[in-house]
Amino acid sequence: MATRRSSRFVFRLPAVLLALSAAAAPLFAQVAPGVPEASNAALESSSRQWLDGEIARGGQGAPGMPLRMEVSVGQLDSRLRLAACAKVEPYIPAGMRLWGKTRLGLRCVDGPVRWNVFLPIQVKAFGPAWVVRGPVQSGTTLGAADAMQAEVDWAEEPMAVLGDPAQWVGATVVRNLNAGQALRVSMVRAAQVFDAGSNVRVVAEGPGYSVTSDGQAVGAGIVGQTVRVRMEGGRFMTGTVVDSRTVRVAI
Repeated sequence: MATRRSSRFVFRLPAVLLALSAAAAPLFAQVAPGVPEASNAALESSSRQWLDGEIARGGQGAPGMPLRMEVSVGQLDSRLRLAACAKVEPYIPAGMRLWGKTRLGLRCVDGPVRWNVFLPIQVKAFGPAWVVRGPVQSGTTLGAADAMQAEVDWAEEPMAVLGDPAQWVGATVVRNLNAGQALRVSMVRAAQVFDAGSNVRVVAEGPGYSVTSDGQAVGAGIVGQTVRVRMEGGRFMTGTVVDSRTVRVAI
């Protein structure tokens, strides 16, 4: 199925939905004698406007990391005849979102016949990520030279990309990777950087200030995960492991 960029949407309804229309007449309504037909062009135009607004308001991606969005959807088949409708309501089906391969619902809420159709959609979100330079075998410990920055489609897979090298340098790859693959959460196992009982530096951060003190880790430290630290005087704090010496606590 040919796709185009977000400035021009392409609509195509899969043939399986046409087959469903015969078995689900209340949802995929055929036009009764004397009832005007809905305009496919008008439906496509209103859907395009709605998608533009939703994507603009969506705020996808990481804070401070704007993404370049591209959307392609299906086209209503010319053989699907829908009754004219005074108000067609676009909606996102339950459990779905405008991200990756998904679908958009269109339902008639004000017309002689109520109908409901779905348009397949693929939402791409291009932004910077770290991609492996060459093939990487499962069990490999990643070093800084193993990946480089490139623009990728964040929405190509459901798992989040690893945008910070601290999230993957020293981590272990859990499955084979091909050159050019973006590093994602599901691909690596965070590295253990210190053992229980290790002396660590605790950085307590709040609005406009930062305080550093020493403590002793109660458990093993794994980058990106939380660990309890015993402070001087016996008080305990819980923070996020940053590296082999640092635990950050938000106050």
